[in-house]
Amino acid sequence: MSSLNLNKVILCGRLTADPELKQTQSGIAVVTFTLAVNRRFQSRSADQQQAQQADFITLVAWRQTAEFISKYFKKGSALCVTGSLQTRSWQDQQGNRRYATEVVVDEAMFVDSRNETGAAPYTPDAYTTPSFSTPAGGAPNFEEMKAEDDLPF
Repeated sequence: MSSLNLNKVILCGRLTADPELKQTQSGIAVVTFTLAVNRRFQSRSADQQQAQQADFITLVAWRQTAEFISKYFKKGSALCVTGSLQTRSWQDQQGNRRYATEVVVDEAMFVDSRNETGAAPYTPDAYTTPSFSTPAGGAPNFEEMKAEDDLPF
């Protein structure tokens, strides 16, 4: 039996509404938003024009990633995210079991240029969340190559 375990989601789409930053009771920043992602292949019947179809996917981001998204993106902004798929369940007030499936965002990246988004301008001093992950406990571990080293390809 294989021990393969992979849960990775990559999505690029447009926000369907302005993201609204909230705080948990313990003060942790969180934003829940919906991303409209166009389908690659469209269904087409003989009597209809080909119409673009989209899926509307619920995402949740936490901490600095949530702050970054709420600060630099608004309704209609293009956004590319990576994360993992998560399902959760709870019991509503009527005692019914409810389920939700959402993408938990690990990374968020710009897609449009500053002029196209209409969002808050990017300034290096204001930018708090990098668009890459760092290993626990510090900076990424990059290997330095000397100019005279032969390239491996």
